[in-house]
Amino acid sequence: MAIEIKAPTFPESVADGTVATWHKQPGDAVKRDELIVDIETDKVVLEVLAEADGVLGDIIKGEGDTVLSGELLGTLNEGATAAPKAEAAPAAAAAAPAAAEAEAGDEQLLNPAARKLAEESGLDPAQIKGTGKGGRVTKEDVLNAIEAKKSAPVAAAAPAAKPAAAPASSVVLGEGDRVEKRVPMTRLRARIAERLVEAQSSMAMLTTYNEVDMKPVMDLRKKYKDLFEKKHNGVRLGFMSFFVKAATEALKRFPAVNASIDGKDIVYHGYQDIGVAVSSDRGLVVPVLRNTEFMNLAQIEGTISDFGRKARDGKLSMEEMTGGTFTISNGGVFGSLLSSPIVNPPQAAILGMHKIQERPMAVDGQVVIRPMMYLALSYDHRLIDGKEAVSFLVAIKELLEDPARMLLDI
Repeated sequence: MAIEIKAPTFPESVADGTVATWHKQPGDAVKRDELIVDIETDKVVLEVLAEADGVLGDIIKGEGDTVLSGELLGTLNEGATAAPKAEAAPAAAAAAPAAAEAEAGDEQLLNPAARKLAEESGLDPAQIKGTGKGGRVTKEDVLNAIEAKKSAPVAAAAPAAKPAAAPASSVVLGEGDRVEKRVPMTRLRARIAERLVEAQSSMAMLTTYNEVDMKPVMDLRKKYKDLFEKKHNGVRLGFMSFFVKAATEALKRFPAVNASIDGKDIVYHGYQDIGVAVSSDRGLVVPVLRNTEFMNLAQIEGTISDFGRKARDGKLSMEEMTGGTFTISNGGVFGSLLSSPIVNPPQAAILGMHKIQERPMAVDGQVVIRPMMYLALSYDHRLIDGKEAVSFLVAIKELLEDPARMLLDI
């Protein structure tokens, strides 16, 4: 019985997806709940699993093809078994068809996008070392092989007594070589670019700045971090939870910063869903902490840690990436001293954290060295007045410089 393999049902905010990787090829045996194909959207990579044991049939949508929600990707022959592979020919008869066997092996270990690129570049797929799952040759492997081929004359000119120690995939540049590498933009990166341009062209964006003395938070963290970690089963006390709590309290005081524009209407949200920007190999993603007004520091830190792990593994769900009424971005972890973050529509504002740096400050008439951080609040001036934006940022500064205020709600 043939089972249809379909793309997942996308939420309304996702128009379509792209077939990223087929992990099985026609004729391969498949176990129930085994990963068959990855679908990349502009938010996350969705995994399509096998509904039953069987053999993969036809592939309707190849790698790189665009698919709609619920569209047919291929078929799975339920209950079928993979055909046994032919026995190797005797050694005497194997010499002539050796190249054909290599080509057959390539058919099994080369994904369609990599195969097409190899053919266009005149490369022998059998000579390309695969780094993908099960030794599969990926498009990146082919690109590396192309670069290595370009440098081959340089490598060949070296004395025979000193063979190159670099692997075949490395690039050896000769004097005057100008190497370029062209790769297609991922859907996530393309969507990020689209949204950033949209934000700057569709809203009246303005940024206000302030600075915060991080010494009170750092002292509190130093005093209680070991006890905190022991009490909360290994959850580490970081700085982000303090910023999330401070932002949550400030959002309650200034509802316009937590609002959004829908057509000609202003939507005021009676809850605080804060997105936390997380860096991953695929680009910047913003998973959302739901109802932060009800979360304590340990819950915030634990959830952010879980988001970071999922982002690295590409396991963030669509639900975790959708929504959000406000965003916090921490460029300080990469060394940024000051920047102007871009608002993530339809949100009205975003808070930018930066590097903590010791600077001389005047405190009670004395010059002292303090660990200072610049804060930046970018906001949609159509919805938020300058007074509200400045007051919001000052509220965050005051809460962080006196953390007890968050506990006492003052």
